Amino acid sequence: MNLYPLQFQPIFKERIWGGSKLRTVLNKPITSDTIGESWEISSVENDLSIVANGFLRGKTIEEVIDSYPEQLLGTKVFAKYGKKFPLLFKFLDAKEDLSIQVHPNDALALQRHNSFGKTEMWYVVQADKKAKLVVGFKNKSTKEEYLQRLSDNSLLEILDLKQVKKGDALLLNTGTVHAIGAGSLIAEIQQTSDITYRIYDFDRVDAQGNKRELHTDLALDAINFDLVHSNKEYTKEMNTSNPMVDCEYFTTNYLPLQGELNVSRDGSSFTVYMCVEGSFSIEMEGQSYQYIIGDTVLIPANMSKYQLNGSASLLEIYIS
Repeated sequence: MNLYPLQFQPIFKERIWGGSKLRTVLNKPITSDTIGESWEISSVENDLSIVANGFLRGKTIEEVIDSYPEQLLGTKVFAKYGKKFPLLFKFLDAKEDLSIQVHPNDALALQRHNSFGKTEMWYVVQADKKAKLVVGFKNKSTKEEYLQRLSDNSLLEILDLKQVKKGDALLLNTGTVHAIGAGSLIAEIQQTSDITYRIYDFDRVDAQGNKRELHTDLALDAINFDLVHSNKEYTKEMNTSNPMVDCEYFTTNYLPLQGELNVSRDGSSFTVYMCVEGSFSIEMEGQSYQYIIGDTVLIPANMSKYQLNGSASLLEIYIS
């Protein structure tokens, strides 16, 4: 049978910093007011996404790839990654500040965890008036200064705190110290990895009165102490794939859709659309598939021609 646009059951993650915007803004069926993450498409071990629609409903993403490796992933992606799905897609709702953290690069993650590294990007879907993000250092730092600041509880003084608004986009290369601040609703695209080194957590405790584990020693070799330039400027031309992020691991375009748009693909990579505003449909082979804000859809690589219809803002992601 032919493949078709795939949606997956979201995997919800309770977090100490989570809120309710996944329900109130993105229409997710969460039943708690401390859900911080909705994993939209995941092949992380023990968190495998399950197909929610069509004849593959109930199958895990691994099972689908096992049956249709090149058709789903694409010729180029399959040649590079085999049957591994290389990206992880999430929405994150930060009612409170996240911990200050850093992710290891591919070499360090492979050596320590037999995992990919974790290069990621953020797109701000919604932000409260005073929402901020931590991204890197204000000035070039050193291991010595960093450790001293950790010990005297003044780390925040040397980190770069950025005011954010809806539509901001940032690429966070591995090694960048970062945190999502309270009031931000984020779409996140990243390598398939769940490796995070937590370096500062505001001395918070959980419901049982326990502080969360810090990874000070592991983080030290992962941190980039140089200045980083994470913010990405991009155009917003209607019915056009406006380049936003193009890195080794993924390409993300901003696609403001109004009306109809015919799309052609060469079969080298799957495409994912994250709907961050409005609603749209995908028309192919006489079938129509409907989506609203908060939906994420995976277009198999062998779907070479289809049409987008609607009024929406989309993140369009593939591997180039």
